[in-house]
Amino acid sequence: MSSTNHDSYSDEYIRGILNDVKTIAIVGASANTVRPSFFVTKYMLSKGYDVIPVNPGHAGREIAGVLTYASLADIDRPVDIVDIFRNSQAAYGVVEEALQLDPLPKAIWMQLEVRNDEAARLAEAKGIKVVMNRCPKIEYARLCGEIGWAGVSSRRISAKKPKLQQGFQRFDIGGKPPGAR
Repeated sequence: MSSTNHDSYSDEYIRGILNDVKTIAIVGASANTVRPSFFVTKYMLSKGYDVIPVNPGHAGREIAGVLTYASLADIDRPVDIVDIFRNSQAAYGVVEEALQLDPLPKAIWMQLEVRNDEAARLAEAKGIKVVMNRCPKIEYARLCGEIGWAGVSSRRISAKKPKLQQGFQRFDIGGKPPGAR
């Protein structure tokens, strides 16, 4: 049984995942520039993450300037987060595929409106952190204060200006840049 409350994640839990990873495989990535998975791909790339689109119908071509793979098994490097842009029912199969990776990913991330408790239990039984019904782009922007600039509540009140880090508009989410050890 999981000790993680999947109805409410602490900022520390989300921040810990985003600070501890470098590579994000986006399963269900789209080449359509108006799709949310395309926005997430572009945004996370701009924040310094190594983003790998996974879409069998687009394999071998680029999404957001990055080579797309047909499946998780085809990826040529370790994956830290498997970000699932598929429906809740499909999430279980994606988690099963992720559990075949060596090394195992550090986290499984299910996008907004995607929740599969059985898949979460499967991943957590292998020591993998799980986030459901959340978007890493939104969480990253919220934690660094960037989302507040757009008039969206970050659940944080501060008179402090966000701290810029190295790179293009890289804000601090309270830790190291992606992949820094």
